[in-house]
Amino acid sequence: NHTVVEFVLLGLANSRHLEITFFLFLLIAYFLILLGNLSVLSITLTNNSLQTPMYYFLRNFALLEITFTSTFIPSTLYSLLTERKTISLPGCFLQMLFFYCLGACTLFHMAAMSLDRYVAVCHPLHYPAIMNSRLCLQLILGCWALSFLLMLPPTIMTMQLPFCGPNVMNHFYCDASLLLQLSCTDTGFIEELMFIVLIIILPGTLAVTAVSYGCIIVSTLRIPSSAGRRKAFSTCSAHLTVVTVFYSTCIYRYLRPAQRGGQHSDKVLSLFYAVLTQTLNPYIYSLRNRQVKQAL
Repeated sequence: NHTVVEFVLLGLANSRHLEITFFLFLLIAYFLILLGNLSVLSITLTNNSLQTPMYYFLRNFALLEITFTSTFIPSTLYSLLTERKTISLPGCFLQMLFFYCLGACTLFHMAAMSLDRYVAVCHPLHYPAIMNSRLCLQLILGCWALSFLLMLPPTIMTMQLPFCGPNVMNHFYCDASLLLQLSCTDTGFIEELMFIVLIIILPGTLAVTAVSYGCIIVSTLRIPSSAGRRKAFSTCSAHLTVVTVFYSTCIYRYLRPAQRGGQHSDKVLSLFYAVLTQTLNPYIYSLRNRQVKQAL
């Protein structure tokens, strides 16, 4: 036994040809994420007609997406390009901390945006009074505070575990479940705590999002014109597609019975919820909007 000073991340592929393929895929995805979200930030900050609660949430969501994907994509690109598979112990812990805290914040933020859309569609006359600047700020701060409040305890406890044996992880970022498997002490309490936290975050935010969009769909059915209904359903269907992919992959990855990390399917699921949906979000939520197109 020895004290581990670094971990080995096996990455996305075991051949140089596949590594180059994944490098190009991630490079294009990261470019689209940065391009889309930076466009949303610049447009909503500089255009006076976009200073509304909806675009306030979208602007903060764009900033969150940039920071979330930047926790792991640049390091993954570097490892794919240079074939350097190791990451230091502090670097691994920091990556895990920000990945899970920012990932949880993304879920809370999506729930907050669904509430905003619910009020706008179902209570349009009261919308300016309800979604005032104070409430919007409180919702944003609440998303960040809840995320770190819930994710910090199990993450910090994982960081304090001793690692004295194998140091190889079959993943492309530092995954909490894999770190728990590599520890040379009992991790049962941390696993249970992490599962409880994920139960609170995933089904909890999903319930808020599902109920909000359900009420929105019911309201759109009452729109008298068929053109108005088609437009509303087009927007809702795009949002719900992203939400469905994001939540289904997250729930299957982290809440399936007797789940143990390190399987090849885990990396595929991670690509869906951590890369694919983040690539689509700015184009689905923001850049398809008529007001954003006019401002652009």
